[in-house]
Amino acid sequence: MNNGKPLTVLIAADTYPPDVNGASIFGYRLAKHMTARGHQVHIAAARPGPGPDVVEHQDEATIHRFRSFKAPTHEYHRLCLPWLVEPAMRRLVAEIQPDVVHVQCHYMIGKAAILAAEEARVRTVATNHFMPENLDPFLPFPKWFKRIVARNSWRDMGRLMGKASVVTTPTPLAADTMRAKGGFEHVLPLSNGIDVDYYSPRPDESIARRDKPTVLFVGRLAVEKNVDVLIDAVAKTDPALQITAEIIGDGEQRDKLREQTAELGIEDRINFRGHLNDAELREAYISADAFCQPGTSELQSLVSLEAMSAAKPVILANALALPHLVAVGENGYLFEPFNSDDLAEQLNRVFRKTPQERATMGLRSREKANQHAIGKTMAAYEALYYGADWTETYQFEW
Repeated sequence: MNNGKPLTVLIAADTYPPDVNGASIFGYRLAKHMTARGHQVHIAAARPGPGPDVVEHQDEATIHRFRSFKAPTHEYHRLCLPWLVEPAMRRLVAEIQPDVVHVQCHYMIGKAAILAAEEARVRTVATNHFMPENLDPFLPFPKWFKRIVARNSWRDMGRLMGKASVVTTPTPLAADTMRAKGGFEHVLPLSNGIDVDYYSPRPDESIARRDKPTVLFVGRLAVEKNVDVLIDAVAKTDPALQITAEIIGDGEQRDKLREQTAELGIEDRINFRGHLNDAELREAYISADAFCQPGTSELQSLVSLEAMSAAKPVILANALALPHLVAVGENGYLFEPFNSDDLAEQLNRVFRKTPQERATMGLRSREKANQHAIGKTMAAYEALYYGADWTETYQFEW
């Protein structure tokens, strides 16, 4: 469908760097790759702090930051108020006249972009990175009320994203869930993609392994990531194995997790490193012996794919999309969500293997990560931008 004409692309991102999460990272990489392909890329995102609307000119795109307000129930999320962001989005669409609008969510900025694109008759692609139930930890309401909120959010997702020409989500499981709960007829499972080569050790590179057997976690220190389960599990592993954990990331659970570590008496075995830059993060992936994702709300888990690209065995919760990434016994193991005893046993299994056996598992991880090579993803989205029907796009192996 590519006719060679460069496009003006507007990416509407309810979360974008400096936010640190899978959706924000995908949005950044999408902008970077589309710019590299010769398109003119604009980002619509929330301003990360107080102040009026502002325009930033970055290498990956022109970023239009809308006025935002701190979410009362979250440490760092920002909210754009509908009566401010919707007219601002209409003005932006009228000003840049995009050929395609690509929304990453149906809340706030995504909703404003969908409505503005519909009014201007601009082709829209909608990608969902988020399950409404993920809001639960941040809503100070009883469970029965949260269920009502989730049902309404699914209904709104179907109503708003249903206006798009194409609807995508990172995994088949997420697509099935959207069809069942959001009422969608067609949802294209299209991987977020990963730059496998970036995380693979280079031939002339020497990065030392950690002194003790190390399992790595990367991500927000948020309730739904269940890092407390990993910490409990490390305390329960075979003492003879001397397993340690390296925790990379930050978030509202940091103090609770440090207190938990102290109460368990394993401060010498849990290394909290906070946020790292890209080079430091890459080094951490390569230096670790294995990777664990205990989260139970992952629609794909880019950090798991990054670890797999670095040739690491993975130990993942048996929840949502994570089982898609594991060939049990070949590149890693699954454990029962929230069950630290089961996770401890899977950690023991991995670290009782010889370094050579773990290396073989890591190579299998990299093979699976290669199925999600970012070039495939970006070529598929470019085809969608040019007007491809969802049935014509590249189907990933799962």
